[in-house]
Amino acid sequence: MTTNIELRHLRYFIAVAEELHFGRAAERLNISQPPLSQQIQALEANINAKLLVRNNRNVNLTPAGRMFLQEAYQIIAQVDAAATKAARMQQGELGEISIGFTSTTPFMQKVTMSLRQFRERYPDVAIHMHQMNTKQQIAPLQTGRIDIGIMRNTSLPDNLEHQLLFRERFMLAVYDDHPLLKYVNGGVDLAMLSDYPLVFFERDVGTALYDEIISLLANVGVVPTISQEAGEAMTILGLVAAGLGVSIITESFTRMKLDGVQYLPLANNSAYSEVWLVKHKNSNSSAAADRLTHLLISNIVEEADQAKH
Repeated sequence: MTTNIELRHLRYFIAVAEELHFGRAAERLNISQPPLSQQIQALEANINAKLLVRNNRNVNLTPAGRMFLQEAYQIIAQVDAAATKAARMQQGELGEISIGFTSTTPFMQKVTMSLRQFRERYPDVAIHMHQMNTKQQIAPLQTGRIDIGIMRNTSLPDNLEHQLLFRERFMLAVYDDHPLLKYVNGGVDLAMLSDYPLVFFERDVGTALYDEIISLLANVGVVPTISQEAGEAMTILGLVAAGLGVSIITESFTRMKLDGVQYLPLANNSAYSEVWLVKHKNSNSSAAADRLTHLLISNIVEEADQAKH
């Protein structure tokens, strides 16, 4: 059987069923009584069932009416819930976000603070984190598998755009008692590293950092002697602590405190790495992704302004 029931029919019926009086129900609905009676009759004809028994004095529900009332309550509740969810999703309070991030991102305080704040403000937004190096994020951003990429500066295709989140200095990680520790105050010149073996990222893990650091060293005429490569930051620092070499890292790594490792500044003022937030230019990103983007940028701009003062 095909029915053509509208939500207003259900709301009219619920009002009559609860009031058990057409006059009071009409007043509650802010309509006149004759159209209300006609709508109830049309509803009964539509579903081919008598829902109400009425006479000059009383209105009562039939067994079918009692059953229909419970079903009507559920339908109205489901519609209201769907409307609420749609509104919350439109406002960025509900939904999901897929984020690509490099292995160094968890050590970036500005980023982790923003993610924590977002989680506290919007607990009903599911955040899916995908660890990928900078170059590995590009294809998923193009296809929409991830909404936002947090990566190092790199060459991007035309359909992706970036916003600079912040720049962070390069630092030098050395083991205790290393000869370069005497430069802790003035900073270590990159040219000095020609005499020391380096512990380095594997190229297929830290693609952007690898290229940046090799370029920095090449600019001062250093061809590095790489004693060991590793894929994880903690492994690199552990190998430094073991005396297998020194390592050039970004400032965010210094949040990791490891026995036997000390961090030194570099004297080269231009030695820094950019952290980007990357999105598809034409993607119909969710409001939740837009809210997170705004929060990230707002927090970083606010911190930069505070640092100026």
